[in-house]
Amino acid sequence: MIELIFATNNEHKVLEIRQALPEGFSIISLREAGILKDIPEPHPTLEANATEKSTVIYQLTGKNCFSEDSGLETEALNGAPGVRSARFADDEPAYTSNTDKLLALLRNQGNRKARFKTVISLIINGKEQRFEGLCTGKIAEAPLGTGGFGYDPVFIPDGSDRTFGQMTLEEKQEFSHRKKAVKKLVVYLKELVGS
Repeated sequence: MIELIFATNNEHKVLEIRQALPEGFSIISLREAGILKDIPEPHPTLEANATEKSTVIYQLTGKNCFSEDSGLETEALNGAPGVRSARFADDEPAYTSNTDKLLALLRNQGNRKARFKTVISLIINGKEQRFEGLCTGKIAEAPLGTGGFGYDPVFIPDGSDRTFGQMTLEEKQEFSHRKKAVKKLVVYLKELVGS
């Protein structure tokens, strides 16, 4: 069994990634690893923030670990909220106020194209590798569904007529940006183990 510390305490993300990992891999959250440190995300890109988080955990523990940073990017808002997705409305993460602000900014906007982007930073044996996953779609006119978290009730992925908030976790996984990045992570880990 290969154990990796996942640099998050977001149980939704832990659950999504645990479901995506095949047998032979196990992840533990920061809380499960006994790490209570709040890791800052001070950088202007998802890539740099993901690297920051994995580097901090590796320096603290010396153990194999990974982190991810995800954001919702909208075409009409020049990529916003992007790296500020969790704190779009204010500095305290609040899903409802973030969604309300996004919908207000897109009101009467014809272009509702958006994409979710995930960047995973893996540090294994002291070396970093990055993996990216994208899910393109559009922003709904109003929140639909109560499933998921964050912007899920307003994001409709390409190939569906329902928001992530209207889907089960299994249905969401068919489109998930996070799952796409995790797939690349898993391929890399399997190659590493096989070599």
